[in-house]
Amino acid sequence: MTNDETVRVRFAPAPTGSLHVGGARTALFNYLFARRARGVLVLRSEDTDVGRSSLDSELAIQDDLRWLGLSWDEGPDIGGPYGPYRQTDRVDRYGLSAARLLETEQAYPCYCTPQELEEERKAAEAAGHMPRYSGKCRDLSRAQRADLEAQGRKPAIRFTMPQRDVYVEDLVRGAVHFPAGSIGDFVIMKSDGNPAYNFAAVVDDSEMEISHVIRADEHLPNTPRQVSLYEALELPLPLFAHVSMILAPDHQKLSKRHGATSVAEYRDQGYVPEALVNYLALLGWSPGDDREFFTLDELVERFSLERVTKSPAVFDHAKLRWFNAHYLRALPRDERTELFARWAAQDPLVAQAPDLKDPLWRGLLADAMTDHVETLDQVPALAVDVLRDDVHIDTAMRGELNDPVAREIVQELAAVAAGSSDRAAFAQASSKDALAQLGARHSVKGRALFHPIRVAVTGQERGIELPILLPLLGPQRVAKRIRSALSGLK
Repeated sequence: MTNDETVRVRFAPAPTGSLHVGGARTALFNYLFARRARGVLVLRSEDTDVGRSSLDSELAIQDDLRWLGLSWDEGPDIGGPYGPYRQTDRVDRYGLSAARLLETEQAYPCYCTPQELEEERKAAEAAGHMPRYSGKCRDLSRAQRADLEAQGRKPAIRFTMPQRDVYVEDLVRGAVHFPAGSIGDFVIMKSDGNPAYNFAAVVDDSEMEISHVIRADEHLPNTPRQVSLYEALELPLPLFAHVSMILAPDHQKLSKRHGATSVAEYRDQGYVPEALVNYLALLGWSPGDDREFFTLDELVERFSLERVTKSPAVFDHAKLRWFNAHYLRALPRDERTELFARWAAQDPLVAQAPDLKDPLWRGLLADAMTDHVETLDQVPALAVDVLRDDVHIDTAMRGELNDPVAREIVQELAAVAAGSSDRAAFAQASSKDALAQLGARHSVKGRALFHPIRVAVTGQERGIELPILLPLLGPQRVAKRIRSALSGLK
């Protein structure tokens, strides 16, 4: 904890690709914890894997976080009192800390080649032992080191792992014990001068005065290494909280074979950020009751690490779609109308249709689809179906229109459509009351009234309510579809 007891947490992604939903959940938990405590959230770019890191990925991750509604107080884009916030801009700091460990003989140069290390690993596995570094470079003499360097070998720097038990009181998992001898000496600075992850994280978290390290439990094995580094550098320890991993329904690590895994993919599939945030919050955290729907501000009010579960969370795509459908229905009509129209226009046919410029049509489109879509990427295809002048009707369903009363009903509707001056007039002529009056004139109601109309204009058994669907199709299209449906009947 910092001297003034300010909560300071960090989200530190490697900018090597898109923001994974697991990383987004970690960012969310850090955000909720910081905002509840009126603390500080730091965004740090861990970009020391220079071969895979890119500024484009860093900026894309920031865009994804903003889309989710998550803000930060310090970071590479906005600066702050503990910067720089990009690891490649902090390399000199890692070098100074490594020099301190070398000076106190808690670290040493290691000249082993990747091939030699691989041979060690295979030998340990063949003997039935857990692979760990033998420590053979630890006691090299000055002359031996000079000879290796004369051969052109550039050393990495290894930390001498203390051979004692390490205990961590984790805020989620409770007391965690790492027995002595389970971890060998490990690299803290690579031979190219870049820091290894565990070392850079410790130096950065210390210098940025991070009070709580909240991260996925896949990092739990890193904790004894980091605790030992804190102690060797005589730095105060942060508090650790390792949250459960997110698994796929088959209880394997969530991966591409299970479907979308990145925030950007879910955005592109038509999920709204409120739904994704709400769902991610409930993966590994419980509010303590049966409530499921929360705004981001409400999550801040309710969140606590005490209610974060130890067991892995299972990502259920069907449940996420259910959340998304709820949030789409909950949008104000005007906002939902523009959102659906924007997605519908992703299809070139819809984008060029005059209907799209009609405010009435856009509103009807949103009304028609609200209860029929779970994700916005379903909207373009549904909009295309609406804009077709004719539809396929299978033989059996078309045969239903041979019934004299059914044929009279749809013929009268076609005449009403043909006589309507515009969509607004037809909306009145095809309203719920108007359709009821149509049925009364033919002494039918319910299915006997609505089913022939639906078959004639859609070729389907069920779907959008007719008082919404008919004006959405528009009078000319309804008339054309009915004429097509009736053609060729006996």
